[in-house]
Amino acid sequence: MSASPNRMPRTADFAAFRDPDLARELIARINALVADRAIYLMEVCGTHTVSIGRYGFRSVLPEGLHLLSGPGCPVCVTANRDIDRAIALARLDGVITATFGDMMRVPGSSTSLIAEKAAGRDIRVVYSPLDALDIAAQNPAREVVFISVGFETTTPAMAACVLEAAERGLSNFSLFCANKTTPAALRAIEDDPQTRIDGFLLPGHVSTITGAAPYRFLVDEFSTPGVITGFEPVDILAGIEMLARMVISGAPDIKNAYPRGAHREGNTVAQRLCAEVFEPCDALWRGLGELPASGLRLRDAYAAFDASRRFDIEVEPTVEPRGCRCGDVLRGRIAPGECPLFGRGCTPEHPIGPCMVSSEGSCAASFRFKDR
Repeated sequence: MSASPNRMPRTADFAAFRDPDLARELIARINALVADRAIYLMEVCGTHTVSIGRYGFRSVLPEGLHLLSGPGCPVCVTANRDIDRAIALARLDGVITATFGDMMRVPGSSTSLIAEKAAGRDIRVVYSPLDALDIAAQNPAREVVFISVGFETTTPAMAACVLEAAERGLSNFSLFCANKTTPAALRAIEDDPQTRIDGFLLPGHVSTITGAAPYRFLVDEFSTPGVITGFEPVDILAGIEMLARMVISGAPDIKNAYPRGAHREGNTVAQRLCAEVFEPCDALWRGLGELPASGLRLRDAYAAFDASRRFDIEVEPTVEPRGCRCGDVLRGRIAPGECPLFGRGCTPEHPIGPCMVSSEGSCAASFRFKDR
């Protein structure tokens, strides 16, 4: 099987994308291509970060090829202010809070959802926002608030959840929306004079929804190439080779190394669904600050399901964790091991920052696979 990036395996069989001979060939090609050059690539998706660590790619690729982790973990980029708001909602009398498991252990300014649950608050882990709808149906006398975080991949499910709540007449259900959109974060990183990025490994899951068009500004405005790729070893290595070739040739473009999952136009049905329920708004990102039109809020037609407009809450003053450098990790300014708390005061068992909490967090992946 050829290792040419233009001839990826034409099959849905995942074994073809784990072919050790093809992976070794791609590694050899990348080493010959990069040689002693210094090239800085950022993987945007948290799943890419985990895969790169799991397969040990940093140890077999050229020393000058720097793979930087970016703001691709939705839990990690959720600002402390939003964590505090979620906790304040969970403290309301009579409220059942539903959330994904990763959110439970993220520290807020003074506590966390898991600590509030231990203190007696009714906080439940769900695997789908539709589970929260069922909780609302089963508890008509109580308010149910779903804490929603995520990028474009999970937003369609949130939109469908709101529409179903309206159809079922579940007036005791609402959404605390901290969802975000990816392109604004990439623009913020490109605008950061302290970060050098020569190319982006673009997120496969997000791109199945958005398509390639939202990334075009990287080339048009910054002359930075990007490659949409999947999560198997051959996917990632082919994406790295394609990026390195574009960086070295000075011919940036947005390319797709994940055609079995992502298409040029994306999922137009999901896009229309999200546009019906949500509208863009400014959003605060951990490490990146407030980015214009980078968040999502419910449209006025669905205001009855917006927890932020529905409940009057008292939120404690935001306090950032002392010594934590998650923000710099998310920007690609430092590697996780360069944070003074990494592996010392901050571990997966006792996390101080969110990058050590989430399974997709840069620090958690680095701790697990390399930098202990």
